[in-house]
Amino acid sequence: MRGFYGVVDNPASIAEAVALAGQLSVDGGACAVQLRVKRGSTRAFVELARALVAAVAVPFIVNDRLDVALVAGAAGVHLGQDDLPLAAARRAAPGLLIGVSTHDPQQAAEAARAGADYLGFGPIFATATKENPDPVQGLEGLALAVQAAGNVPVVAIGGITPAHAAAIAATGAAAACAISAVNGAPDVASAARVIATAFRRG
Repeated sequence: MRGFYGVVDNPASIAEAVALAGQLSVDGGACAVQLRVKRGSTRAFVELARALVAAVAVPFIVNDRLDVALVAGAAGVHLGQDDLPLAAARRAAPGLLIGVSTHDPQQAAEAARAGADYLGFGPIFATATKENPDPVQGLEGLALAVQAAGNVPVVAIGGITPAHAAAIAATGAAAACAISAVNGAPDVASAARVIATAFRRG
């Protein structure tokens, strides 16, 4: 888990999801691709996830839904603070990669001790992608979270752009996730590569 962490966020169709996932992973060099779906039916979510499992060569991760991850054959699931507890998810799916969203250094330390495979941490900067975001943590908060997490990789998220990549990498974070700034860029793959390259240099 190092470099650029890509997210396919609420795609309008399977074709759109597969095309974006290819740009992020094949052309953009993402180390992982997550599917985030906040609306629609579980059936549609599963269909999207199965399509991306077949299309993505890097670890494919489902946001929030362990059931969808298991049915689709995903490599992992990413859990929020209000989702299924990590221990329960681990018992249900011992072989699955499990990431946990954290929003302050204390949560990062707790999730690392509990056995998360990696941590999402943020928001680092103000973000418009998430409704009711948690308080901004900044680069200082990110550096503290990296220390608190020990050997567990930390993926920075929230308001990140390619211009922030070097500063994010300098904190010791393993990866950075930029959704709006990459998925909405004129050249998605190029924007993703800028972030991935910053971590290869770091």
